[in-house]
Amino acid sequence: MASTSSSTAVDERERKRKRAAGGDSTASAGAGTDALPSKWRTRREHEIYSSKLFEALRLVRGGSAAASPSTAPARGLAVREAADRALAVAARGRSRWSRAILVSRRRRLQAAHRARLRAPAAPPSRKPSSASAASSSGKAPVLAKKAKVLGRLVPGCHKLPFPALLTEASDYIKALEMQVRAMTALAEVLASVSSSASASGSSSPA
Repeated sequence: MASTSSSTAVDERERKRKRAAGGDSTASAGAGTDALPSKWRTRREHEIYSSKLFEALRLVRGGSAAASPSTAPARGLAVREAADRALAVAARGRSRWSRAILVSRRRRLQAAHRARLRAPAAPPSRKPSSASAASSSGKAPVLAKKAKVLGRLVPGCHKLPFPALLTEASDYIKALEMQVRAMTALAEVLASVSSSASASGSSSPA
C-alpha cells in the first residue's frame, strides 16, 4: 500500500515537472514570436509597396512628361509625395501616420481648389510663435521637448501621448526603411535598363 502511494506521488511530481517544462517552452515560443521581424520587413509587404510605388511614380511621370526642366523641383516634390502616399496606402490604415498622410493630401487638394475659386485674401497677421509662448511660460522638461519634436516628425502624431507616440514612430521608421530599400532597388533596375538601352543603341549600325 505504501509503495503504491509513493509511486503515485512520484507520478504526480513527474506530471507537474512536465507541465512546468511545457509552460517554459510556451513562454519561449511567445518570446520568439515577439522577436519576429516587423511587418515592414516581410517580403510580401515589400512587394505590395513596390507595386504601389511603381504605379504612383508612373502616374507622376505621365503627368509631368511635357513639363520643362525648370519644374524639376516640383517633380521631385511630386515623387516624394507619391512615394509617401503609396506607403500610406500599403499600411492600409493600420496606423495613425498613414491615415494622416492620406487626409493631409485630400486637405491640400481641397485647399488648392478653394484658393483657385476665391480672390486672393489679405495676408494673415503675424502671431507670436508657440515656441516664444512656451519660453515665456517657462522651460519644459527635456523629455517633453524631445517628444514634441518627434511628434512633429511623425505625420498626425503631434498630440499623441508619449507611449502611443513611440509605437507610431517605431512603425513609421520601419516603413521608411522599407521605402528606402524599395526605391533603391527600383533605381538600380531603371539604371540597368537605361544602360542596356544606350549600349544597344550605340552598337546598332548607322
